[in-house]
Amino acid sequence: MVKAIRVYELGGPEVLKWEDVEIGDPKEGEIRVKNKAIGVNFIDIYFRTGVYSVPQIPYTPGMEAVGVVTAIGPGVCDFKVGDVVYHSGSAMGTYTEEQIVLADKAMVLPDIDPLIVASVMVKGLTARFLVRTWFKVEQGHKVLVHAAAGGVGSVLCQWANMLGATVIGTVSTKEKALQAKEDGCHHVIIYNHEDFVTRVDEITSGDGVDVVFDSVGKDTFQGSLACLKPRGYMVSYGQSSGTPDPVPLSALATKSLFLTRPSVRTSGFSKDEMREAMKEVLTNVASGALRVRVNHTYPLSQAAQAHADMAGRKTSGSIVLIPDGVEP
Repeated sequence: MVKAIRVYELGGPEVLKWEDVEIGDPKEGEIRVKNKAIGVNFIDIYFRTGVYSVPQIPYTPGMEAVGVVTAIGPGVCDFKVGDVVYHSGSAMGTYTEEQIVLADKAMVLPDIDPLIVASVMVKGLTARFLVRTWFKVEQGHKVLVHAAAGGVGSVLCQWANMLGATVIGTVSTKEKALQAKEDGCHHVIIYNHEDFVTRVDEITSGDGVDVVFDSVGKDTFQGSLACLKPRGYMVSYGQSSGTPDPVPLSALATKSLFLTRPSVRTSGFSKDEMREAMKEVLTNVASGALRVRVNHTYPLSQAAQAHADMAGRKTSGSIVLIPDGVEP
């Protein structure tokens, strides 16, 4: 028996239950992993609240973790007991002390702090595809990043800056504004104090931005459209404030705008494409090109508090859960 977070009904953070579960032995093509660090992502909240459909109920949340291989199933040749691995994939289930993982959803890690990897991979992949695939950021582009001090936002601002863009970020506090500046924002807007549409218009001398990366949703969506230049791209990749209201096509026609709602899960990336992107994230982290901010760690048993704090915008950077009793 191991301890895990289980969800028996959709709802608020209180539905995250801490209890004993059986995991068994790995079967063909599987490995057993004892988790050391578990990444927390906003998608975990989307599943818990029903914004995204879960495959089944009850379920164990969590999309990514780093751990140590404790057992190998038949037919597995690329891993050995004691390997430190990152694991993810389409199936959830990482909010647990130990779990069974499909071997092809795991990768042996180079010598990088497990805490860092667990905190950055999903967010780093999202940022990478945002600036390299879903919209190709180039030298001279002006980009607007909402939630610039968040887990994805922090990495996204750095990556867009590396590619030569002028980065405008929105945040909620002065403290987050300082972080966003350190993470590559040339201009930071504290949206509680000033209207971001007006400020973007001033910063761009009325031209607007080439692209908006919007993870906030309902509260920022219409303003984001207003910030775009003609033929600009609205990339809506989250809805932390709620799902935006429906948009008539005529609203896009006024400036010939492009609108997309991408997701790593639904983009049909091949295994090779994902592996290449993961290596690129790790290379940039290892070289120091991307700064990873693990600003918050919680014991795994307190996952509900981590969710409440993230949803309440009380956090910045990345959040990691540490199995109880494990040294971070």
